[in-house]
Amino acid sequence: MKIKKGFMLRQVADSYVVVATGTATAQFNGVVTLNQTGALLWEQLVQGCEPEELTDLLKNRYGISENKAKEDADAFVEKVVSAELTDEN
Repeated sequence: MKIKKGFMLRQVADSYVVVATGTATAQFNGVVTLNQTGALLWEQLVQGCEPEELTDLLKNRYGISENKAKEDADAFVEKVVSAELTDEN
């Protein structure tokens, strides 16, 4: 799974925002606000990370259970996919 081209992640104070650039602005009009964990997951999806890898990342980074990590990773992926921000919609 990979984030579509034309979306840029930027840090603004303690938050992170994703904005559309170039031709992506015709398809997405708005801003996505993320916390630090969301930005971490976003960066992984930009590189083409699979959802299972996101689960492992959360589990290892935050020391949470596999079930909780999967639940959180799946919820993030669902939101990104439903907003049509990935190449695999």
